[in-house]
Amino acid sequence: MAFLGIFGKKSSDAGPLRKHAERVANKRAQAYDRWDSIQSLAHMHTKESVEALLPRFTFYVEPSITDQEEKDAAFAGVVDAGVVALEPVCAFLRKAESISWPIKMLDKIVPSEVVIANLIDLLSSMQTDYERDPERKIQILTTLAERKDSRVAGAAVRFLDDANETVRFTAVAAVLSQDDSSQHTPALIECLCLDESVRVRNRILEALAAASISTTPHEERVKPRLTAGYSLDKSGVPRKKA
Repeated sequence: MAFLGIFGKKSSDAGPLRKHAERVANKRAQAYDRWDSIQSLAHMHTKESVEALLPRFTFYVEPSITDQEEKDAAFAGVVDAGVVALEPVCAFLRKAESISWPIKMLDKIVPSEVVIANLIDLLSSMQTDYERDPERKIQILTTLAERKDSRVAGAAVRFLDDANETVRFTAVAAVLSQDDSSQHTPALIECLCLDESVRVRNRILEALAAASISTTPHEERVKPRLTAGYSLDKSGVPRKKA
């Protein structure tokens, strides 16, 4: 982990910092020792102390109340460090299996547009090819779908071609959640024509129907891709049958 780099510091703080970092990262450490180290690091408010706190979000301990209390304390320590925490938290975001904790931290530290910029940057490094576990990609698209920003739809639209059905479904949601989604109508219609997933096609049809968007001149391609309950009206707009 990145926090290991702090151990080479030739300062009077390196020893205690090393001890606390090792305790915090060790799920088998005594709970009271780990708690003491979390508290000590949480009051340092330095880049190094933040790096040492972040590994606590990578594992779970029993009982659940202890796990939550430790994570809450570590979270407070990261957030209280302020902008000093930005670099290590962004680095953690790029590596963490779950993005929920680093996103919560960033939301407390920097404005929303900076959080979105980091998510889009991370998404830009991802491919649409098959991967065994696309969970991080799904998490990022889901988070972006919950936020309004002119950059989101453009970043999400290429994942309409992703190999994973859930990624495609989430990408549709991310595109459609934005105010400027209409400019990506051709890409959505193309996805509708090609996708084998009923729920992906349903989501697109719902959006086209709600916005009264005509599928002309793609009508002949769209007709065979309509899901049960949908038809095209005279203007080529998908309509839900009564």
